[in-house]
Amino acid sequence: MVKLRLKRCGRKQRAVYRIVAIDVRSRREGRDLCKVGFYDPIKNQTSLNVPAIIYFLEKGAKPTGTVHDILKKAEVFREFLHNQTKRTPI
Repeated sequence: MVKLRLKRCGRKQRAVYRIVAIDVRSRREGRDLCKVGFYDPIKNQTSLNVPAIIYFLEKGAKPTGTVHDILKKAEVFREFLHNQTKRTPI
């Protein structure tokens, strides 16, 4: 199973995080499948690759709690649901 979760980077007391798609069994700094975003909690900056995130969500990836909140703030789920309704045949 694939999860969207945070991967810690940066130096001591100045942590920044990459948002990655990673296998559930991997450790936090383990090998990721794809880097899909960046989050800096100190400056409160976020950079997201929305098409890649939507791709992994369509394939069944589950975001962790913190990543879910970040994606919700960026309104990624609204776009994801819009794509889902657009693709369903009538």
